[in-house]
Amino acid sequence: MQTLATDHQRFLKKINNQLFIILLLMVACFFTWSENVAITRAIKVVGRMGVMISSIMVYHRIISYGGVNSLVYKNIFSPVLYIAYLFLGFVSFSWSTNPGFSALQWFMTFQSFVFAYFFVKSLAILDVYFDDHSIRLYHLLGNTVFVLQLVFVIGMWTNPDVFFRLTDGGEEARLGGTLMNPNELGMLAGVGCACLIFDLYRFKNKAWTIIKVIIILYALYMTGSRSSLIGVLLIIFFHVNQTKRKTLKFGIIAAVMAIAPFAVYTVILKGGDQSRLEEIMSLTGRLPFWKALITEGLPREPLLGFGFMRIDYKEFFQSAHTYPGKMTHNTFMQALMNLGFIGFTIVLFQVFFTVKSILSAQKELKLMLIGILIPIIINSFTEFGIFGESNYGILFYQIIIFSIAFRNNNHLTRLQRIVLQKKRPDIMMQMEFKN
Repeated sequence: MQTLATDHQRFLKKINNQLFIILLLMVACFFTWSENVAITRAIKVVGRMGVMISSIMVYHRIISYGGVNSLVYKNIFSPVLYIAYLFLGFVSFSWSTNPGFSALQWFMTFQSFVFAYFFVKSLAILDVYFDDHSIRLYHLLGNTVFVLQLVFVIGMWTNPDVFFRLTDGGEEARLGGTLMNPNELGMLAGVGCACLIFDLYRFKNKAWTIIKVIIILYALYMTGSRSSLIGVLLIIFFHVNQTKRKTLKFGIIAAVMAIAPFAVYTVILKGGDQSRLEEIMSLTGRLPFWKALITEGLPREPLLGFGFMRIDYKEFFQSAHTYPGKMTHNTFMQALMNLGFIGFTIVLFQVFFTVKSILSAQKELKLMLIGILIPIIINSFTEFGIFGESNYGILFYQIIIFSIAFRNNNHLTRLQRIVLQKKRPDIMMQMEFKN
């Protein structure tokens, strides 16, 4: 039995490393690592395809080693409505104003959907057949974010021309450069903080985790992302509210209250510049753009929209009083323009059932998923978001969907019992003892 336990630990360590590597590669494939269009497309399409196949292989490796596919579905409306959204997006190729672009965006979204399915299913199988394992989604995702943010923090000092993006006529330098939209990079930082907070709960030695969080927060500050800063503050207060240790709660609140005014003044209010404050009130021009979309664009194709990830007959939508835009900077507005009121209704119900399922989950899972959801939902109101053009916010949302979609069926079939008896006699002994 001791040898068996040692073998299991060796196997679990290998699986943990594999899951971390494929998650890191999957998220990294959303970045624009090269200015060469062909290389970028190869990374984003071919690279993600390879990582998706790897997630399937890891899942089957777990099953082959010591488990059976005994998972069944729960909270079915969330994944089913998301599949309905994908199906409508696929059908929309027939009326899309640019079928090639719609197909490419749909294919990349479908890739991450399949990846999320097998990635989360692997974790669920481990929970069932290796109940003492230490592999956690928040640890994998938190470390993934840390590694990527560390690359940018190092890059901003070693190669600022690549890792910084000049905005507002060159007056402001924001971390992200040509590799990633600063607001999207800020959202990634928020997700990383939400996940690593759970390592603070779990590990006795908290120093290394605190260092990771500080580096991520530093990267967030350098992105200058207002929405992401708000998201992180909400996550911190959300977790502080959960703890029953009053000393810890007051200590964290005091630290946040000391730092928050400086962060809000420099990041959100941009140093009190009057012209920048006026820009903020219009959400940097988004409000008039959204108004024009609703009043001028939507009436042209109200029911089924312009096709998956399309917002006009031309490449860019532009009103007489707005800037030209290829996407709406609001994921729900994007769904409305892409797939009309029919697609928008599917999206609203899908989000409703997802949130409803999260709130009914067990405590640790609920806290983790809410923490991840906060930054990606905030990002969804100002950037690509969970129903926009391909980005890692979509991947995180798909992971959330499947995290509340599986449960174990305790009643195995005869064939499953035979297979499990050969692979894991220790599990079968436990099951017989319980019965």
